[in-house]
Amino acid sequence: MSETPDSVVHPVRAYIERHRAAFLGDLADWLRIPSVSAQPERAGDVRRSADWLAGALKDTGFTTVEVWETDGAPAVFAEWPSDDPDAPTVLVYGHHDVQPAAREDGWHTDPFEPTVVDGRMYARGAADDKGQVFFHTLGVRAHLAATGRTAPAVHLKLLVEGEEESGSPHFRALVEAHADRLAADAVIVSDTGMWSETTPTVCTGMRGVADCEIDLYGPDQDIHSGSFGGAVPNPATVAGRIVAALHDADERVAIPGFYDGVSELTEAERRLVAELPFDEAAWLRTARSHGTLGEAGHSTLERVWARPTAEVNGIGGGYQGPGGKTIVPASVHLKLSFRLVAGQDPYRIETLVREWLAGLVPAGVRYEIVFGAPTRPCLTPLGHPALTAVAGAMSRAFDGATVRYTREGGSGPAADLQDVLDAPVLFLGISVPSDGWHAPNEKVELDLLMKGVETTAYLWGDLPAALRAGER
Repeated sequence: MSETPDSVVHPVRAYIERHRAAFLGDLADWLRIPSVSAQPERAGDVRRSADWLAGALKDTGFTTVEVWETDGAPAVFAEWPSDDPDAPTVLVYGHHDVQPAAREDGWHTDPFEPTVVDGRMYARGAADDKGQVFFHTLGVRAHLAATGRTAPAVHLKLLVEGEEESGSPHFRALVEAHADRLAADAVIVSDTGMWSETTPTVCTGMRGVADCEIDLYGPDQDIHSGSFGGAVPNPATVAGRIVAALHDADERVAIPGFYDGVSELTEAERRLVAELPFDEAAWLRTARSHGTLGEAGHSTLERVWARPTAEVNGIGGGYQGPGGKTIVPASVHLKLSFRLVAGQDPYRIETLVREWLAGLVPAGVRYEIVFGAPTRPCLTPLGHPALTAVAGAMSRAFDGATVRYTREGGSGPAADLQDVLDAPVLFLGISVPSDGWHAPNEKVELDLLMKGVETTAYLWGDLPAALRAGER
């Protein structure tokens, strides 16, 4: 007899409730490991985190669990084949490394000693991303318990990297090296969030990023501005002109060719964005800012989710101390970053920026420009049946609530999975803005964490039909 949604909901919730306390205890044990990939002295802890997760996945029931080495921190791979040889394959992505954290940063408690207060667990990594990785372990067990299966309805794989908070410098090489093992019909990324506790949403895209550092050199040392100023080029003035040339009067990026290939929002997509209960004044308070400004013709949400941007991240040089020092400085340093959207290639953007900069720097000023590792943008088509399945599973977890669609302004390595594996990327996260990613007192709402567990318990049963529909 076929399963109905109602016939699965009750046993899923009952199973989750019975195992909630043990699940949270295990999560707390993992959160106690300070797996900070950005701090070399924590390399042993990052490895310990990978080993801990590998053991937890074996205990969950995954038949294959391996720690994969990289030139940096280790990743964890796990696989649990379905009993149905024709079942589609789904790869779940997350990361087990975390941001730096110390009590003196403003934490109310020890960031690596999980503390539960008023239904919230406070700890570094509680939401980003250990909590959202770990909910898959209880979710798959609830899926099996509710359906009577001995293996998932999909061939289930996990890839949990250890360097996401350090820019995933070795991730693409890892994916390319193991592309055959990671092959999948769809990728689920659990490293995103929802709009709010009362508005469940599914993310459909993340922006890419290209960033660079520019050093401008004028005289061989700081020189007297009275004796030489006005007669030799000043690298600080040049830096100011570069910054001023980044945008036009409509706040569009003024680098020639920058918008070539940009995937424009459709009217349907703009309507979906406009449906969200956006409070601009509250958003500004969260941003600690005093007014909005951005590309003309687009709303605030469109600007941060679906439009490319250029930002000055830092500028320095010359005299910065008290009082005056009338000089022409020897050098100035600039940091720029570019958030990219679907249709843009970060390597093409790098070429355009280099050409643009060459036309702005006058004779007599030397410069060096160095780009960091790029991240490609990633977008899920709104009409993809697998996206409908994710939204449907989340709606069931949230008692039939309408699930809306968002994007995220940030960036991640999801596009590498999309490019190398040639599979659609879908996002499933339950974190909310108040969780404080990268900030002091990061937390996760425990009831929402259980909603993530519940969503995955339904999703593995729903995805096979959806993915087969997508093939037609």
